[in-house]
Amino acid sequence: MRQVILDTETTGLNPATGDRIIEIGCVEMIGRRLTDRTFHYYINPERDIDAGAFTVHGLSREFLSDKPIFANIVEQLIEFVDGAEIVIHNAPFDLGFLDNEFALLKRPPFRNLASKVTDTLLDARQMFPGKRNSLDALCDRFSISNKHRTLHGALLDAQLLAEVYVAMTRGQEDLSIDLIDYTIGTDSTGHAKPLPINLKVLSATDDDLQCHERILAEIAKASKKDPVWSPLNVAG
Repeated sequence: MRQVILDTETTGLNPATGDRIIEIGCVEMIGRRLTDRTFHYYINPERDIDAGAFTVHGLSREFLSDKPIFANIVEQLIEFVDGAEIVIHNAPFDLGFLDNEFALLKRPPFRNLASKVTDTLLDARQMFPGKRNSLDALCDRFSISNKHRTLHGALLDAQLLAEVYVAMTRGQEDLSIDLIDYTIGTDSTGHAKPLPINLKVLSATDDDLQCHERILAEIAKASKKDPVWSPLNVAG
């Protein structure tokens, strides 16, 4: 499965009043693993930047004055995202701006390029109702370092969102075993079948153990309470 994690920065909040995209960043993920392919451009909006937006991303009109306009990068963007599932945090915002840029070029909506659009903000609100679900909050919840994120940046935010998405969709995050089929490994009378004499035993490596400990720590932090495997909850 090919996915593109995408983020944009803009001159303001509303494309209907003339705001434009000034930065776009994408990272590619195949089989839930990041590849080395990225797409990143600063874009000349040919208009001023709202003061509020500037405080968020720090991109000035002067800095963007020698950057390409959107029309000059659109073909490369299409090539990069076409046919992929697109993952965005607060998808209506970014898609609204991207569809507007495509409309200005008299092209079909950008969202038509995607096989599927996943909104991680919507998913996070369903997973953590009533809690803060900004990208920063989710990084903190899943123990993903964002100390280098002093200002918003499209490529950096896309890379962070990729890590958040993997953490959010990892699968089992508790010790529930309700779906285990207890008949596996038993004979017709319900007694356990003997193990094969040539059974190969694989021991966990040091890297496996360290990875296991990191995942347990993430689960414990997300639950915000002592896990059942904590020494405090294990009977002596």
